[in-house]
Amino acid sequence: MVEQPSVDHYAPERISEPTLADLLTVHTIASIWYDYAREVEPVSLRLSDTSGTSKSTLFVPVNKAIMALHRKPHQGPEGDRVEITDDKAKDNVERWVSAHIVPIAPIDLSSQHPYPTLLDGHHVSFTRESEGGAEWEQYVVNENIRIVNRAHASNGDIYFVDGVLDV
Repeated sequence: MVEQPSVDHYAPERISEPTLADLLTVHTIASIWYDYAREVEPVSLRLSDTSGTSKSTLFVPVNKAIMALHRKPHQGPEGDRVEITDDKAKDNVERWVSAHIVPIAPIDLSSQHPYPTLLDGHHVSFTRESEGGAEWEQYVVNENIRIVNRAHASNGDIYFVDGVLDV
């Protein structure tokens, strides 16, 4: 009789690559965006998904870009004169965070077609501005936002950007 190896059903699952959530935890250059993203439950679940069914490409503004905003994400778009209630602030944050997430990965930066984000009616597009360096260093997002770094995760990619996508 062949003896079966013992299996420890309580051993933690081992994943070879970190998730988007794991990377955002260690990349403190984007901690403000990640703080907002964790407030939105469907986004938070997407960022930590290990099932392989939900891949995303994030365009995460660096802290400096968010701090430079005249109106913070929870306040809504410029010209919004609505009184900011807790529910309205939560909706504003969800819209803003969703505008920075493309629900597929990987994406082709050289594509001539814009990619839709999780925010209905919003897209990201890319323009090649240089020839040198890594591919991601050659492109800008939505005509004027520079990609300053890139990270790959088991459930997608993060492009750290020096600006905020319009909502």
